[in-house]
Amino acid sequence: MSAALAAERSCFMANKQQKQWNIGLLGFGSMGRTHTWAVQNLPFFYGELPFRAVTRGVCTTSQEKSDRIGAEFGIPVTTTDEDALIYDPAIDIIDICTPNICHFKTLKKAIAAGKHVLCEKPLCISSTEAKAILSLPQKDGQVLGMVFNNRWLSPVIRAKQLIEGGRLGKILSFHAAYLHNSATDVARPAGWKQDKTVCGGGVLFDLGSHVIDLMSWLCGKLTAVSGMSQIAYPERLGRDGKIWRTNADESFYLMGITEGGAKGTVSVGKLQIGTNDDLSFEIYGEYGALRFSLMEPNWLYFYDGKAKGEPQGGERGFCRIECVGRYPELIFPSPKAPAGWLYGHLASMHAFLLAVDSGQPFAPSLEDGAYVQAVMDAAYRSDAQNCVMLEVEACS
Repeated sequence: MSAALAAERSCFMANKQQKQWNIGLLGFGSMGRTHTWAVQNLPFFYGELPFRAVTRGVCTTSQEKSDRIGAEFGIPVTTTDEDALIYDPAIDIIDICTPNICHFKTLKKAIAAGKHVLCEKPLCISSTEAKAILSLPQKDGQVLGMVFNNRWLSPVIRAKQLIEGGRLGKILSFHAAYLHNSATDVARPAGWKQDKTVCGGGVLFDLGSHVIDLMSWLCGKLTAVSGMSQIAYPERLGRDGKIWRTNADESFYLMGITEGGAKGTVSVGKLQIGTNDDLSFEIYGEYGALRFSLMEPNWLYFYDGKAKGEPQGGERGFCRIECVGRYPELIFPSPKAPAGWLYGHLASMHAFLLAVDSGQPFAPSLEDGAYVQAVMDAAYRSDAQNCVMLEVEACS
């Protein structure tokens, strides 16, 4: 046998012995599409994976939609009944990308069925539900994880390394923000993430959960918070196109204290005109500081030499143009998503599947999700009590 043929046979046998993890995907909005992309593209970004992963089934609210997605993405099982995937013995992993109010019921069934679970944020819609999830019995080796994908951005990973290496010393203060512009147009019908009956909360749940997890991971867990909500437009068009009474916070402002004594702020909102997917933070310590902006690598800087050159520069100077992800005819990801955004999801999926394959715990865990839930609950209670500082109640 030639060396080339032997190598080919060895490669074939190695692939043949790989464990294949079959995923049941619940929901196919922007996150369902993103997760599908991550699973299908893992082999392109990671060499010689010790496992294979495929999305075997997809569940949406419409059989027509499920069938279309199945045909488009090569997913063999299509359904409108999540139980068909949760209780399918061929499905190993349940990937939850459904609206927030659905998470609790689905998590209970999937965990009881012994499935590995990857859940989009937030874990659920209250600390009561989060505590109930954490109290559920789990099978040995069962991996349950959260999608806090911003932990996997390369600048954030480096920030964590520097902090853990003592380069900042004791963390003294932090300031973080996650700002969108999606609620600035009152003529635009509200989406489900703006509807508390579906989302369970407002922008604090949608964007705030990301920032709270990120700051807690980098600076230490928040032990007390004060919160203030904002609804700038009490009435806007609803999803049916009719006038609708806004029932969820459109912006939220939080002050917090970490277990190490650092104090800081978190601002999240969808009222900030001129923003796209603006996630940023500043962390200040005894010996150093860190600043990060998710949008910064995506600006085009432009200097117009024909502009007036009056004293003090006049109109001359570099301006930055928001190119972001706006490519002609591109439908995925969102044109607001900055370059590199997909890599966070890709790395998150890779780490989760590695944990599943090796039988190791995965972080961020459901405990992390429950903790974030507790912080948000405290923030909402603070808002209802004139912004008083309240302790974050433990979920365990």
